[in-house]
Amino acid sequence: MKYKIVTLGCRTNQYESQAFRDQLEKLGYSEGDDADICIVNTCTVTEQADQRSRMQIRQLAKKNPRSRLFVTGCLAQRNRASLESIEGVERVISNEDKERLLEFAFPDKDVPEFEIEQFKAHTRAFVKVQDGCNSWCSYCIIPYVRGRSRSKQIPEVLKEVENLISNGYKEVVLTGINIGDFDGGGTLADLVRAVDAVDGLERLRISSIDPDEVDDDLLDAVINGKRTCHSMHIVLQSGSNSVLKRMRRKYTRQEFFHTFRRLREASPRFTFTTDIIVGFPGESEEDFSETLDAMEKVRFAKVHMFPYSVRPGTRAARYTDFVAPEIIARRKQELLRLSERIAFDLREEYVGQELDVLLEGEDEEHICGHTENFLNVSLPKGELRSNQIVRAKLLENTPKGLIACLV
Repeated sequence: MKYKIVTLGCRTNQYESQAFRDQLEKLGYSEGDDADICIVNTCTVTEQADQRSRMQIRQLAKKNPRSRLFVTGCLAQRNRASLESIEGVERVISNEDKERLLEFAFPDKDVPEFEIEQFKAHTRAFVKVQDGCNSWCSYCIIPYVRGRSRSKQIPEVLKEVENLISNGYKEVVLTGINIGDFDGGGTLADLVRAVDAVDGLERLRISSIDPDEVDDDLLDAVINGKRTCHSMHIVLQSGSNSVLKRMRRKYTRQEFFHTFRRLREASPRFTFTTDIIVGFPGESEEDFSETLDAMEKVRFAKVHMFPYSVRPGTRAARYTDFVAPEIIARRKQELLRLSERIAFDLREEYVGQELDVLLEGEDEEHICGHTENFLNVSLPKGELRSNQIVRAKLLENTPKGLIACLV
């Protein structure tokens, strides 16, 4: 018996799809083509995500004509009828029922618990600790399709982390839709300290978080943890206070810089990645230049850039001062060029140093991985294999990352 799962979107979706995999394999299924059951876990964060989700559903139905095809995720929550009309789809399942998907598929079977023990094709494992969002940013559809914020209890998270470590995983990433809202029997800082203390764990990361949610207690837990990585994905979205206000974000550029400085002063090697939206309604050239200025000041190791996409039903969809597509395209290219230059210059400072690298992807000649502070490193493959942590000397910087050798 075969299964096939296609996942679009965020790390939370990736976690949930892995839970489906673990359930199916305990039921005797193995991943493969010409599947008996297929699942598409959709995304609706942008119009492009909607299009890709529909395309993946149609392709999966075409390639697996005898399969039972189930569709879930955020697009399934937002626009159920449009997906039910696609030929080959047996059932569309909402986000609130997502964890029961296989109970609907196999009502006569004892379906295993919805949790993960492995994270297929990854050397770092994502553990969902929170779902939903209470923020209601003006551009974002996620609170409508994921619901209000809710959290797992800390013992439940620790059980999953222990299972992952027993299956050989060295790095765990705590993730959620808005992880700063975590309140599962303690604060996010309490959770970080508890996971950091799990025997056998070698690296711990926190997924995407807003700058105003990095309080003194969380900073202490990250900086003074034994295994917490000194790198964090802190969401900027715009460097302009006027745009942030129209986005209904909860912070200012000054508050973002304050969080950045506190972490960098506590740990000079601390690095940052971020999300930025280009072309939000009303974004002027001055607003955009403030975003570029913020990038220069923080010097992000990586930037995830999203052109603004109208999400029907959100407050921003009712704005009238949309930015012209050709201006968005120009700003997008300008921002991407700057982000690549900044990341290159940041890596350049590490040439000649020795750092530990968790090995991940590989080809015939090279194997790549990341340092604890999320610098991309490539080494000659030799006898090296993924999911090893090795000591490497950083020899050379390239546009794709650092080149290193074993120490």
